[in-house]
Amino acid sequence: MILTKVGIHINIWIAAYVGMTKQFSVMDEWVDILDAEGNPTGQSLLKSEAHRLGLYHPTVHIWCYDKNGFVLLQQRGRNKSSFPLKWDVSVAGHIGTGETISLGAVREVQEEIGVKISAELLEKIAVFKTEHQHAKNFLDREFNHTFLYHLSRQTPLQKQESEVERLEWFPLERFKQWVKTKHSDLVPNLNQRYEKVISEIESRL
Repeated sequence: MILTKVGIHINIWIAAYVGMTKQFSVMDEWVDILDAEGNPTGQSLLKSEAHRLGLYHPTVHIWCYDKNGFVLLQQRGRNKSSFPLKWDVSVAGHIGTGETISLGAVREVQEEIGVKISAELLEKIAVFKTEHQHAKNFLDREFNHTFLYHLSRQTPLQKQESEVERLEWFPLERFKQWVKTKHSDLVPNLNQRYEKVISEIESRL
């Protein structure tokens, strides 16, 4: 009877370990490494290694807005390794190895907010080169390919539980005020990217 209980406990421990391993492997991913000018080097590494070594890699940022002057923000998940529970772009993510920028953007939108979009309707507005030292062994260097996407506020949204804490439509004026006052709940404004996004959205209203 004791051996049976031990066996059960071992099986439970193994199942829990396998589950955690699977979760880690899903969270990590292979990315293409870029040089300081944004050109592919031909090297691919796990995202965690790119962060540990401080190597540049491509990401996508998609800002969803509507014609009535609202912008969709996401509150980052509480378990994120960078800026947990801070408010940021509608959708953001890494481009997988061999994946095109536009297809990566479409995939990330569906994963993070549960909406299927058309790549042809994405409006690219900028590529931001960013760098942030989150921890001693976590230097995040990215080229953020930044897009706008017109989305009705009536569109049903489904947040990705592992990545996103909340989704909320902000009046653009409220977002502008947060940016102006450097609101502590916002992800830091690297390279004035927020001002660029606000300007581009306003030009379309």
